[in-house]
Amino acid sequence: MVIACRWAKFRVAGAALLAVALTACATAPVQEMSDARQAIAAARQAGAAQQAPAELAVATRYLQTAERALQRHDFGQARESAQKARQAATGALDMSRRFDADEKKKTAVPTSGSI
Repeated sequence: MVIACRWAKFRVAGAALLAVALTACATAPVQEMSDARQAIAAARQAGAAQQAPAELAVATRYLQTAERALQRHDFGQARESAQKARQAATGALDMSRRFDADEKKKTAVPTSGSI
């Protein structure tokens, strides 16, 4: 009787854990989609279309994949693709910023103290 009671506790705990995991996958990834869209917009605004077009294209494709998955109610795939879109967009943004910083260094006018 004691052993059966212990196993029952594990089954209940396991079922509760499974329910939590399924609920996380069953909800629409609203925040992840928003984060991805904002990251892509920031990258575009920073000039990624010119300075990091391949990376921006990857981010856009991931976002499109996420949007299609969201329409199919495949929330797990939508979440994963949205997170990849945000990561790719962040990479494009970083490349654009580095490009801008390098361009500013090239066009900087030397000061009188550095000649």
